Amino acid sequence: MFIRQLDYLVTLAREQHFARAADICNVSQPALSSAIRSLEEELGLVIVKRGRRFLGFTEDGERVLGWARQTLATLEHMRQDASAAQVRLSGTVRIGVIPTTMPVVSLLSSACRMAHPSIRYSLHSLSSDAILRQLDDYELDIGFTYLDDRVQAGFEILPLYRERYILLSPPDSAQVSEARAERWDAIGKLPLCLLNNAMQNRQVINAAFRRAGIQPTVILETDSILDLYSHVQHAGLHSVLPHSLLSVLDASHAVRAELLLPELTRDIGLVTRSAASIQPIVGAMWEAAAKLDLQSRFDALLTTRPDAGRAEAGESGSRLRRASS
Repeated sequence: MFIRQLDYLVTLAREQHFARAADICNVSQPALSSAIRSLEEELGLVIVKRGRRFLGFTEDGERVLGWARQTLATLEHMRQDASAAQVRLSGTVRIGVIPTTMPVVSLLSSACRMAHPSIRYSLHSLSSDAILRQLDDYELDIGFTYLDDRVQAGFEILPLYRERYILLSPPDSAQVSEARAERWDAIGKLPLCLLNNAMQNRQVINAAFRRAGIQPTVILETDSILDLYSHVQHAGLHSVLPHSLLSVLDASHAVRAELLLPELTRDIGLVTRSAASIQPIVGAMWEAAAKLDLQSRFDALLTTRPDAGRAEAGESGSRLRRASS
């Protein structure tokens, strides 16, 4: 049995197509098929369902595929341990990121690069469910996602901050009530742009609107945070987003940001597979992220309205704005 046979098998599982898998592995399709047949003969099992095209894996094949993924992951750990022994860590850390944290993941990679400049990063924008699934399948090393009961069962977790939801409005908007703009039940008639319903962020927001007893006026749906910000800036729409995004929005446009009450919060952090020893490059990013005080950094972007008469962002009646430069 050769490592390349296991690599062919895992690549075929990912691509679901013999020709594409062979191309990625830099071999001919007959060579890839022959290597997998040799593995079947060695193990005495049928691994791949065959027809005129790839039809999937047999039940035995799924078990072999699981072992192949674990074996390749262990081999990568060994390589990284050898790298760590030489002090200079190298390799690529694969990170699954939910869309609302994708704009701020640079704060984590930047902190890690300060200590380990030779590490590379592969970022993938995914749903929270896809992140957990790909962690289980050894297709990701780290997830940057919501921390809930599903995540905390069976994964190592590192809480980083609690996101707080804000209403983002154009700077000259006249539609927002000065008295009650920050309440969920007061923004139902505002023209909104939101992430689409397939995203967990949107499902959380929908639940908040339901609790407030209102049906929001959604003009535009998208899967892009940049699209939302652009439509707030240029199309006169409003949006509901986590306050962490204020760290990457252009302050020169002085976009209005108001903390919505009652507060809607979600815990955000890193997750990885539980293991006796975390692979070195994952450990390096874990250590760098643990030193960041993202909560204070993001909360500081919310400043109270001078006439609100309260010092803490988030108290009833407060109004929060971006600090413009």
